Amino acid sequence: MLKGIRIIDFSQYLPGPYTTLRLADLGAEIIKVESPIGDPARFPPEKDGGDKYVFRAQNRDKKSIILNLKERSDQQIALDLIKQADVVIESFRPGVTKRLGISYEQVLKENSDIVYCSLSGYGQEGEMSHLGSHDLNYMALSGVLSQLKDDDDRPVHPSTTIADLVGGITASETILAALLQKERTGEGAYLDIALADTVLSLMTNHVLIESATGGQKGVERLHKQVICYGLYETKDGRFVSLGALEQKFWQNFCLAVNKEEWLPEHFSMPVDTNPIYVEIKKLFKNRTLEEWTTFSLEVDCCMAPVLEAGELANHPYYKARNMIHKKWGNNYVATRFTNGQSLLENSTYPPAHGEHTTKVLGELVQASK
Repeated sequence: MLKGIRIIDFSQYLPGPYTTLRLADLGAEIIKVESPIGDPARFPPEKDGGDKYVFRAQNRDKKSIILNLKERSDQQIALDLIKQADVVIESFRPGVTKRLGISYEQVLKENSDIVYCSLSGYGQEGEMSHLGSHDLNYMALSGVLSQLKDDDDRPVHPSTTIADLVGGITASETILAALLQKERTGEGAYLDIALADTVLSLMTNHVLIESATGGQKGVERLHKQVICYGLYETKDGRFVSLGALEQKFWQNFCLAVNKEEWLPEHFSMPVDTNPIYVEIKKLFKNRTLEEWTTFSLEVDCCMAPVLEAGELANHPYYKARNMIHKKWGNNYVATRFTNGQSLLENSTYPPAHGEHTTKVLGELVQASK
């Protein structure tokens, strides 16, 4: 869908590269501009001597060139590349691109209809724009972390970088909207995307509900309030999610486990003083995760196993959708479904540092003749 769209990518680490990975999966050409040192996400190398796994995960299907943007000659090369591009993305702190000669104002002189995306922690202006932060900070500030608490009401440290990834999704979405505007009007756009803003958008229900009722947990029924919606431990110490909020799903569940007498207890509370809740917990502990997984595929009751990372590739849903692919000795995740086709079938390995410098700059010279 984006074949013929060229994106010059000055971003590093995770949010920016995840943005351009999503656009690469849509067919865009991504030219990753790295310093002579390289994207810090490459280092230190893994035990096999290759780039860090996080770098490999985010940078397939891209071209890497080396430019030293502290040198004026290389700044000019960057601008010459941008003349032939549709999109620029950068993830430096505010003000850095001006020193490197690739600010939006400088780029606009070379390409008046460019789509230019600045992806940062706290935006390009404001009292926090100069501060360094990481995913955990954005999740904390946005209130999302306050919704991930254990039974002692203590926030849980997540092992996935939600803000970084949601930021990448938001940035790619906004770039696509800007490209559509450009197609319709001929006008480019400047996009100021802040990770703190993007993760705050996950709190849309919570913020409105709190302002109306004072409640801090969003849709109250979804937060450990009813037995039909929760997590249950299995015989082998794993967990299953049950989300049978609608009457028909609760009925399907109860009848499938031969517990018709549970039907009136649909919205009773998950507390140990509730005998039905005690019985449900006992029921789940009588079967293994594998048994409940089979059950979830046979009985339409909004149930799914809590899978670990190593189990995802073998789940029949993801296998049928071709979402995880074995490539170059590792599993890679596609960023979208492609009607059963293998998105990564013709995918290229994450580039070596500067692998495409000679080729891309050679093409630039030819184009200028």
